[in-house]
Amino acid sequence: MTTIKDMPVRASNRSSVRLFATVKIMHQTTRARVVDLSASGMAFDIEKPIQVMPGQLVTVESEELGRLSGTVRWYSNGRLGIQYKLSTNALAQITSYFRFFHEEVRPVLRR
Repeated sequence: MTTIKDMPVRASNRSSVRLFATVKIMHQTTRARVVDLSASGMAFDIEKPIQVMPGQLVTVESEELGRLSGTVRWYSNGRLGIQYKLSTNALAQITSYFRFFHEEVRPVLRR
């Protein structure tokens, strides 16, 4: 994330999605709903509270996206944001989702 005059700006546009996934962070596992998805990361509404800190490694598994790895960027009020550990495989999985499952890619507008 970069800043312009101390206001956070996303590096890539996000699309609203409704996918279900399993999130694994260290010895903790929880079900989650993916609510935002982009080429560089995703945001979740998690089912149960977990202990997590930015920078921790995370694994996400979903039927539509397969298995992705990344790092925690933020966690607040039951929502979790991760940044992918980008590889050609991860990029192919995300691209494939948008091509075959997600009908229309629309950026999410934030206020």
